[in-house]
Amino acid sequence: MNDRLVDVTLHINEELDQVDRNKLCDELLHISGVNSADASGGKPHLMIVEYNPDVVDPMIFIEYAKQRGLHMQLIGM
Repeated sequence: MNDRLVDVTLHINEELDQVDRNKLCDELLHISGVNSADASGGKPHLMIVEYNPDVVDPMIFIEYAKQRGLHMQLIGM
């Protein structure tokens, strides 16, 4: 099995408090191929997700946020 991992930085448009950011991170961890999700840094609109690109397309993170009424963009890979 290939366990190649890459990071993507996501920008969340909405103002989420730390509790909601943590909840979103926890939910993303349930997506197959996601290894970690962190939004605890000092920039409340940013989240870093580490994932296996052979298992999951990062656009699924955008769709996941959209289904929850949030707006998110990929800003780095």
